Amino acid sequence: MRLQINLSPDWFLDVEMRAYPQNEPVDFCIVGTGAGGGVLAQRLARKGFSVVCLEAGKWMDSERDMVSDEAGARPLYWNDLRITGGDEPLQLGANNSGKTVGGSTVHYAAFCPRLHPSDFMVRSLDGVADDWPIRYEDLEPYYEAMEREYPVAGPAYFPWGKPHSYPYAPLQSGTAGHALIRGCVELGIPVVPGGPIGITAGTFGKRPHCIFRGFCLQGCKVGSKHSTLVSHIPDAIDHGAEIRAECMAYEIPLDSDGRVTGVRYFRTMDEGKYEEAEQKARHVVVAGYAIETPRLLLNSRSGSFPDGLANSSGLVGKRLMAQAGQVVWGRFPTMIRQYKAPPACAETEEFYETDPRNDFVRGYALQSVSPLPIAMAHLLTEESEPFGWNLRHLMEEYNHYAAIGVLGELLPDERNYVSVAPETDQYDIPVAYAHFNLFENDLKLIRAGVQRAKDVLEAAGAVETHYVNRYAHLVGTCRMGDDPRTSVVDQFCRSWDVPNLWICDGSVMVTQGSANPAITISAIAARTADYIATMARSGDL
Repeated sequence: MRLQINLSPDWFLDVEMRAYPQNEPVDFCIVGTGAGGGVLAQRLARKGFSVVCLEAGKWMDSERDMVSDEAGARPLYWNDLRITGGDEPLQLGANNSGKTVGGSTVHYAAFCPRLHPSDFMVRSLDGVADDWPIRYEDLEPYYEAMEREYPVAGPAYFPWGKPHSYPYAPLQSGTAGHALIRGCVELGIPVVPGGPIGITAGTFGKRPHCIFRGFCLQGCKVGSKHSTLVSHIPDAIDHGAEIRAECMAYEIPLDSDGRVTGVRYFRTMDEGKYEEAEQKARHVVVAGYAIETPRLLLNSRSGSFPDGLANSSGLVGKRLMAQAGQVVWGRFPTMIRQYKAPPACAETEEFYETDPRNDFVRGYALQSVSPLPIAMAHLLTEESEPFGWNLRHLMEEYNHYAAIGVLGELLPDERNYVSVAPETDQYDIPVAYAHFNLFENDLKLIRAGVQRAKDVLEAAGAVETHYVNRYAHLVGTCRMGDDPRTSVVDQFCRSWDVPNLWICDGSVMVTQGSANPAITISAIAARTADYIATMARSGDL
């Protein structure tokens, strides 16, 4: 099968992609091609396994689909029907998921800090949440590998968590980043400019340098920003993996021995019509992220698993986590022009860890964010509900705004969950229902983070500050653990209930820290791939 697509203006992918027969089992069928699925596909293909990836979205072409237009970027997002509820219903779609080859990495900000060692021991250290079955040191070599492969640019010395360096020099901070840096310096708060971010200042392989276009969240037209679409999937194809786009998985069947046999899916045909298909596989990996992964498992009911596949613990869909993502902005008397540069280009993690002086546990990071005009208009209308000429007057000040994102750790709780609703989507598949609330510790942490961000902006020279509530980076719902009664997968992402079923995405995370999760998900995937290869060599797979 010939695949021809622009990955950047100077990189035209023109390859003969292998096509595996559907009725003959491949070694691995992977559902999803994002930070987990894309890396796992590349690793497994390199190790000699036959791999088919099913991706619900399309291949996106940099020349046609990566547009300098906020509204025009909608095809990158998961806009299919989902239902939200709880006291704090989550905004989905553009905020938390992608529907394209490369998943949400195609339109994420590419900010790539690591988790801290403390994130893996929250129960032991703070008496809340749970400990991971692994420690920071288990992921450390995989963090280092992903930082070379994404690649990640950042400071030569990163002081928080376990101090470390980055393999590529930091990207220049934009004007919004300068506001964060200036305010932190004025207040004596340690801050780092220029990363860590999956964008290099110079060329990297076939990828050109960043041109500070500022449309990272709409897909990188020039191909300099990391996504698995440009970092790992082409290499996976080169090593024999097949990527099937516009293939929506709806069920994972079992045989009489309690092993999965493949994935059933709808494949989009001409004129928007669908056909049912099934890919046979010796192993299945679900990597659809924190909403679609539990949805697929819960919809795969059978006599053996009446409450959903691999759900003997009853925890599939439970302990959904969203990070606090409040946006705090200030108006400055001088021009800022916050759109000039990648939106995330400076941060401080000085308030990341539990501080006994606080009335809450865990913490938050402050990162630069740079809302483009439509996003800025939404922030303004949510904060004070202006409309008409009043909104136009506020938007005339757009070039005088600078914004900071509060990225805070909200604790896992079984009262936050994903289930399936009676409503169905265009494929007639029951859709996901996401239920989310905030609790006392969450509210105290958010208040502190918002006030700190306001203090920083005012120290930088803002004459007024505002904020709205936002949530980001959904994780959890299929947590890893060391006990099948209290987790869904083991430390290597293998299902406790079904030996040839794997879950490898952000849903396996036990806690979330105050770090953007993509590089942690990729590190977990690379570690899982090494484990699979070891088990295959010993005959225990």
